[in-house]
Amino acid sequence: MTRMTQAANTGIHAKRFGHDQYTVRKKVFKLLGAAFHVYDAQENLVLYSKQKAFKLKEDIRLYSDESMGTELISIAARSVIDFSAAYDVIDSQSRQKIGALQRKGMKSILRDEWVILDARNSPIGTIMEDSMTSALIRRFVEAAAVFFPQKFHATVGGQTVCTFQQNYNPFVRKLAVDFSGDPNCLLDRRLGIAAAVLLAAIEGREG
Repeated sequence: MTRMTQAANTGIHAKRFGHDQYTVRKKVFKLLGAAFHVYDAQENLVLYSKQKAFKLKEDIRLYSDESMGTELISIAARSVIDFSAAYDVIDSQSRQKIGALQRKGMKSILRDEWVILDARNSPIGTIMEDSMTSALIRRFVEAAAVFFPQKFHATVGGQTVCTFQQNYNPFVRKLAVDFSGDPNCLLDRRLGIAAAVLLAAIEGREG
């Protein structure tokens, strides 16, 4: 998908999804849930989400700002507490499905892996944790997350189209998102940003 085609699909909010670098910041409130801020490279707020605690079924809404007056993207789990859950990503303005993200449950026990699906639920790529060795260290040595923060690579058609790099902090977790290796937008930026928020919400909860 070209930048022009993608922009047409996001209307007046297209500029928000035209950047190559983003930062997702997750702030955790133990009783209230978590808040996600998505910034561009110039630290401008692009998207905001507030996630309630103790939800049995994930339903993440991304808004244009903290007022939560304009919803742009929704990320909804298809089932309740599923180890291999699939999450549909919807453009809330056009009400069109952008694609989906499915966690590979059994494989993710040792090394996190996701499948990227298009709007017709056909697999088009994967998101995989950096290395088996680092993944195992993080799982069995809790303090290792500080020295071995998670990193994921997204590939489409055998090409790395995006990286997700965690910057570990016990109070505010940051995930750097880099699409610079995908100038032709093989991965829809909206789907990539949704993946980043899911990684921060789901994987971060377990790490």
